[in-house]
Amino acid sequence: MATSDKIKNLFVRAGKALVKFFYDNRYFFKRLGIALLNVLFAVMLTFLVLTLTPTNAIDQYAQRLVEQRAISLEEARKLAVEILGYDPNANVFKQLWNYIGNILHGNLGTSIYLKDVTANSVIKQFLPYTLFISAVALLVSFVLGISMGADMAYRKSPVKDAFMTSYIVTSSAIPDYLWGLILLYIFGCTLKWFPLNGARDITNGLPAVIDLLWHATLPVVSMVIVQTSSWAMLMRGSAVSVLGEDYVNAARARGIPNRIIVNRYLRRNAMLPLVTQVAISFAAIFGGSTLIESIFSYPGLGLQLATYIGNRDYFVVVGILFFTSVIIILANFIADSVYSFIDPRVRRDS
Repeated sequence: MATSDKIKNLFVRAGKALVKFFYDNRYFFKRLGIALLNVLFAVMLTFLVLTLTPTNAIDQYAQRLVEQRAISLEEARKLAVEILGYDPNANVFKQLWNYIGNILHGNLGTSIYLKDVTANSVIKQFLPYTLFISAVALLVSFVLGISMGADMAYRKSPVKDAFMTSYIVTSSAIPDYLWGLILLYIFGCTLKWFPLNGARDITNGLPAVIDLLWHATLPVVSMVIVQTSSWAMLMRGSAVSVLGEDYVNAARARGIPNRIIVNRYLRRNAMLPLVTQVAISFAAIFGGSTLIESIFSYPGLGLQLATYIGNRDYFVVVGILFFTSVIIILANFIADSVYSFIDPRVRRDS
């Protein structure tokens, strides 16, 4: 066989393998495309917010550069436009191009009031605090919620059902920040069991970590109260549908103990549809952390966002908003991808 034919066959086999790879993983690439489109939408939305920035914000930053570097106002304004990566006098397409360029270079925004403060430095310093309470609240509420939902679906008890239903209705009707105010008043102001605000720097060793846990207790509990009821309702609905499946009826007919049916058959299979809800719940907790952290003066990213909004530090605000959007989009993408591996029927039907 000629060398050209061998090369041709090699390319044909490589092309078929590539097509098969993309076809077998079409669900993953479809979700990846949706995630990238969402990121693009987040870019456009945050850019729209940036275009609403008053032009005097650039002038204020230029005036500060004049005082710091002893340069003319014209030079300071040019330098301000270069540092901030935004020129309000340029056409909108050039503004968008510069904004996307800053994002691709990892520059999410510079403070116009505080020296050497950027959105990147704020995120790096305060993100761990928000991730900590968000992750703990999600984990605790998920475990409690699925246990409560499975119990409500399988073990019928009028008294217990009435109690759990009352809890679900009450906790769902009151938002987490109002629960935070209630908990803060009872356990912080009245009983003085927990601190009212703040937390130590977690880089200061084990005592600081313990202090962080102490300060994070009430914010986490206020989130858990609301999120647990949502998980319980979702799990109950999923568990009720699983109870009607043939394999559950067959397990009952074989005399398998109820404990094994609940743990091995009911919970495991009823939890599958809830995987994608993990990202939605995380988004609700992470995105809603601003109010909770503001109430407890907890040093997380949400409190910083509220602070910089109050200070009208527009470029830092836009940077934090974009980063938060990307985190939520990434969480949804991971949840969808994980679910496709847990349940292969999703990949087959896509």
